[in-house]
Amino acid sequence: MQEILQRVDWEKQELLPVIVQDDSTNEVLMMAYMNKEALELSLTTKIAHYFSRSRQRIWKKGESSGHIQKIRSFFIDCDNDTLLIKVHQEGVACHTGRKSCFFTELQSGKITAKVEVNTEMVYGVIDRLYHTIQERKNADPATSWTAKLLSKGENTILKKVVEEAGEYCFAHKDNNEHEMVYEAADLTYHMLVALASKNISPERIKQELARRFAISGIAEKNARKD
Repeated sequence: MQEILQRVDWEKQELLPVIVQDDSTNEVLMMAYMNKEALELSLTTKIAHYFSRSRQRIWKKGESSGHIQKIRSFFIDCDNDTLLIKVHQEGVACHTGRKSCFFTELQSGKITAKVEVNTEMVYGVIDRLYHTIQERKNADPATSWTAKLLSKGENTILKKVVEEAGEYCFAHKDNNEHEMVYEAADLTYHMLVALASKNISPERIKQELARRFAISGIAEKNARKD
């Protein structure tokens, strides 16, 4: 195992790009990254594990959906810096419910594959919204508010966050429950747009909140001053 892992110069690069193909058809399903730990887990279990740059953690493909990838073979390129794995895909590879992540023509924006699995019940509404925002980065600003907002840049995005936070505060001050819910939803959406603009997954916010369960609020706040 160590001999295999040492083929990669991990000091030169911490993450290996990984191309994933269907073992029976050779269709390219997705592209992801593995760090040393993810590669070791994948070699040991023969189930694909990756390192998520947006979540900043190891994730087993299909850990939420059950759509795991059983690895049939590993290949490394001539420079020892890119992997190709052939897998048996359970279910679908893409979080959108399509078999492959590569279904959008670059120039026309045409969708070339249909949804095969309804993934709405698999992912929470926050995760689904975040992924939708990410997809809108390539949409036409003339037809998508999210794409228009992202195209205007950081100042406009942050201005909307501040604006929506203010509107929530006014609704709260007025003790208007309906407006509080409405404005909180607006604020959440615009916060996710801001996070998506920096490719920061809401999963990392969940991880940070979970971390704080282990310490008191006062201790956590004091730690920020150090």
